[in-house]
Amino acid sequence: MKIRPLLALPVVALLLVGCGKSSTTLGDGGSVISGSAGPAGAHKASRELVKCDAPVATLALVENPNGYAYSSSYQLPSSPVPLVRLLAQQSGCFRVVDRAAGLKATVREQELKEAGILRQQGNTVSKGKGYEAQYSLTPSLTFSEQDAGRQIGGILQAIPYLNKLVGAAEQVKLKQAQAALLLTDNETTEQVAASTGSVEVTDLGMGGAMVGKLGGATGAGWSNSNEGKVIAAAFLDAHNQLVAQVRELQAKELPPEVARRKKT
Repeated sequence: MKIRPLLALPVVALLLVGCGKSSTTLGDGGSVISGSAGPAGAHKASRELVKCDAPVATLALVENPNGYAYSSSYQLPSSPVPLVRLLAQQSGCFRVVDRAAGLKATVREQELKEAGILRQQGNTVSKGKGYEAQYSLTPSLTFSEQDAGRQIGGILQAIPYLNKLVGAAEQVKLKQAQAALLLTDNETTEQVAASTGSVEVTDLGMGGAMVGKLGGATGAGWSNSNEGKVIAAAFLDAHNQLVAQVRELQAKELPPEVARRKKT
């Protein structure tokens, strides 16, 4: 069956209009992770981030023992834990303690002091001052990508007047990611809350580039690819779902806050 040029024009126009545009869906809206967290509070955090009025406990992020299901070809960081840690601190729901590289550095400093390498007088690194993690948060991730563009390209290849658009059509991709966050009470070992988050991104651009910006040092490595941005968005959605549960937890006794510079 042959298609006349006049009939093909509306289809061509529709495909050309789609080129260069992206649509992002995160829960009821789209967003990415950005900004920083610290003594100044959540700085330039995503407007989509749901927050707590006050922290309820101290929290440690735990690596998923089963790893994370995304391909090494995406060249993403090996763990999303630093990304989730930023979300947890920006939300203000928990005081976050480090059980990763920061803890190893603290232990190393104590070892150097005991070995007599560091000064003894006035040394601020001493035993028995660490804060316990009252809760642990474990992330889980499933990422999938369906190359819908090749299927569309195969259809266009068989249609006269449209076969020249096969190259553009092959950039159409459907990316999905689903993240889960599991919250455990370290005193009782009970899983007190769980949440999932998902995001779907449809790319129609020549380069398939997802619109969005992932800022901050913690986000380094997650902003270099569409896959990284999709994963970050899924964790943001999962975190927002978790906050609804965390707000119902009874606050536990918290350690003193870190010393801040006095305002003049």
